Formats: sequence, structure tokens, C-alpha cells
Amino acid sequence: MLLAVDIGNTNISCGIFKGPKLIRQFDISTKECFKTRLIKKLKYTPKISVSVICSVVPKQIKLISGSLASLTGRAPYIIGKDFSVPIKNLYRKPKQVGQDRLVNAYAASIFYRAPLIVIDSGTAVTFDLISRKKEYLGGLITPGMGISLKVLKEKTALLPEVKLSRPRTLIGQDTKSSILSGIVFGAADLCSGIVKRIRQQLGKDTTVIGTGGNICLIQEYSNLNMKIDKDLTLKGINLVYEYASKKRV
Repeated sequence: MLLAVDIGNTNISCGIFKGPKLIRQFDISTKECFKTRLIKKLKYTPKISVSVICSVVPKQIKLISGSLASLTGRAPYIIGKDFSVPIKNLYRKPKQVGQDRLVNAYAASIFYRAPLIVIDSGTAVTFDLISRKKEYLGGLITPGMGISLKVLKEKTALLPEVKLSRPRTLIGQDTKSSILSGIVFGAADLCSGIVKRIRQQLGKDTTVIGTGGNICLIQEYSNLNMKIDKDLTLKGINLVYEYASKKRV
């Protein structure tokens, strides 16, 4: 059994794999004690033989690695350190690309038809582009909806805190509903506009894949024709490990 761990800025997503099959998925808030929560989550799970980490939070890697080692009896593999994502990276400075973005691009290139756009809507919203030759071309990064709501509250004197949710109408009739509509419809239209621009370069047949915690809001209000794969990163971590294992044999 393999435990895939995706360390994000807000949540730590975990997936348990038996071969290529994802048999269980759960999230742990980065504010919670990872080891305590993981012990509870794994209480009735068969023994984990290997764990693999993909992280965008460097400070969390050492802490979580120690927890995984004590639970599984061996140190976890870390993507970007112990092995690389097997996709041709055309970024001008390849080391600047987050490992999660490369993992998503690789997984999308295996599961879906290229060319591809992967939209990952979480703390940030990232757009990652994969060519017809299944090369990683680069992408775009914008603030996520949650960050945008938080910044409005922190950087203004009178605007209230608003929880991210589904807006009831386009036209808000009080301050909170106006903010929520602006953020959600704004993010949805931003995604639609960027996809339109990208397709002008990559081709009208470019496939759009959506992932991340807030991707369903984007899909609902953008009317984008996208395939939702909320476990894309976890599946990608498992794929990268499988590829590295075969190379070592």
C-alpha cells in the first residue's frame, strides 16, 4: 500500500493506493497536528509500505517526513529530491516550477488527450499547459478566491469578512453578497477568458482539466467545458513513484 501526501498551503491531502487504484482519500488541515490526525485516519487501514510526499510548503516537509517515518518504519520519498517528475519541462528556469504543478501536468498527460490545460483552484489558481507532444510549456498563476476575500478584509477599513460559498445572484444587494459575487464570478470569468486565450495558441481542441478544492465553483459559474479530477495530484504522485520504481529495476 502506498500513501501519497500532497502538502498544500491550506490542507494536506492524502491518498492510499493499492497499485494504480486510489482506495481512500482524506484531507488534514495544515493547522492540525498531522501525526495525530493521520494515526486516527489510518487506524483501520492495512499497513502502508511506502509513502511519497509532494510539497509546496518546504517548512512542513521535515516535520511530516518524521511523522511518516515513525508510522511506516521508513523515510518517505520526496518528489523533486529523491526523484523527478518524468515530463519534459520547458520553463525558462525549470527549478522554479512547483512540484505539484509538474505532477498535475504529468498525470493529465497520462490520463487525458493533449494538448491540455490543467486548472488547479486552491489557495492560488494555477493554469498549466501541456503541448501535443506532452511537454510542460509553463502557465499562469493568480490569487485564489479565498485569498482574495481575505485580502479585501485585511486591506480595507470597512469591508467585512466573507466566507467563500455559492453566490445566490450576480448582483449583490448588500456588501457581503456584492463581495462574494465579485470574487466568484470574477474568478470564473477570469478562467473562461484565460482558457479562450490559451486555446488560440494551443488549438480549439485543447482539453481542460479541473482540480483543487474550489474547482467546482469555477466550473459552475464559468460554464467551462472541463473534466473535473479532484484527485489528480494524488494520482500523479502515485504515477511518479511507479515510473521511478520501474527505472530502478
